[in-house]
Amino acid sequence: MSNWTEEEHQSAISALMERCASDANFHQSAMADPAAAIKAVSGKDLPEGFNLRLVANDGADLTLVLPDPVSEDLSDADLEAVAGGGRTCYVTVG
Repeated sequence: MSNWTEEEHQSAISALMERCASDANFHQSAMADPAAAIKAVSGKDLPEGFNLRLVANDGADLTLVLPDPVSEDLSDADLEAVAGGGRTCYVTVG
C-alpha cells in the first residue's frame, strides 16, 4: 500500500483481522469487498491499481506469492531487488 506509512499499514491489517474475527457480518462483507473493508477500518482508500485479496481460513496453512519470472539477464543488484522485492505480514488474532 504505497501511499500508506508502515504504521498505517500494520494498523489497518490488525484492525481488519480483529474485526473479521469478532464480527461475522463484517467478515462476510470483507470477503466480498476487501477494499471497502480496509476503508471501513482505516478510513483510507487503497491506492489505484492495488488489488487486495482476502482468503478464508478453510484449512489453508500457507499462501505464497511468487515473483514474476525473470525474462532478461539482470545485474546482481537487480537480482537482489527481485529476491527481496516483497513484504510478508503475519497477524495472529485470538
